[in-house]
Amino acid sequence: MRNAALATALSFALVGCVSTRIHGTPPSAAPAPTTRPAAQDAPPADDMLNATVWYQTALERDLVYRTVYRAAAQRLPAALADKTWDALPKEDRTGSVKGLKPAIIVDVDETVLDNAPSTVRQIRDGADFDNKEWGVWVSERKAKPLAGALEFLGDAAKQGVTVFYVTNRDVEQTADTVANLRSAGFPVASDEQVLARGTALGGCAQNKEKSCRRQWVGRTHRVLMQFGDQVGDFVRIAENTPDGRRKVMAPYMDWVGERWFALPNPLYGSWESALYGKDDKTPAQRRTAKEAALDDAK
Repeated sequence: MRNAALATALSFALVGCVSTRIHGTPPSAAPAPTTRPAAQDAPPADDMLNATVWYQTALERDLVYRTVYRAAAQRLPAALADKTWDALPKEDRTGSVKGLKPAIIVDVDETVLDNAPSTVRQIRDGADFDNKEWGVWVSERKAKPLAGALEFLGDAAKQGVTVFYVTNRDVEQTADTVANLRSAGFPVASDEQVLARGTALGGCAQNKEKSCRRQWVGRTHRVLMQFGDQVGDFVRIAENTPDGRRKVMAPYMDWVGERWFALPNPLYGSWESALYGKDDKTPAQRRTAKEAALDDAK
């Protein structure tokens, strides 16, 4: 009887085992081997998602912008009162400032106008920057004012300060830029206040370098302040490398937060090409250069 019972028990166990393998996963099944993500699941080489999401959604961005523009508003009375006060770098100031009317120079993109939706379109399309698509965005005139900019510049204009918008948008985009600035509420009494790349100023080298346009403003105005999101918005960069950028800024560090006011832009800029050189690099090459620039303090 004992042997018969044992045989019966073994028979049921075997049936249960077969049933488990047929109808379900055995409890002790080994986990599937871990595999590396497929290439298409990896982030693109020029992934701008985190920077763009921060720029569009983080309250901290607006707090930074408001802090900068409010700090400038506090300095404006002193700048107006001191008739020798000037915010142009020495290479851009030709002649005396005596008797000149007061002005402020601001960059446009990511300084007073928010163009992040254009970057969002790049992300959704899985595309790199494209001049044609950028032109479409500019023509739509949808860019909104950045926090604090409208209030500060409007108040400055009421005090007799002329605002010049020195931008590296192409001269063909001037009309759209003027219209966008005006519809957003910025003080633009004359179209001549918007100095795009390629604007005919007489004797000016028309390229991305803004020095010539700053000099043009300085012929008739005492520049109280400059605002921008790139080092080149303040001073000419002789050598666009991390060390070269620090070198040109070094003589003017006392002006930062007093005459020069920098705004954050993690989306794009000359700070990128300072890491990898010319813009003819592939996204993968640019990413490699950026990763090489990281410091993990080891």
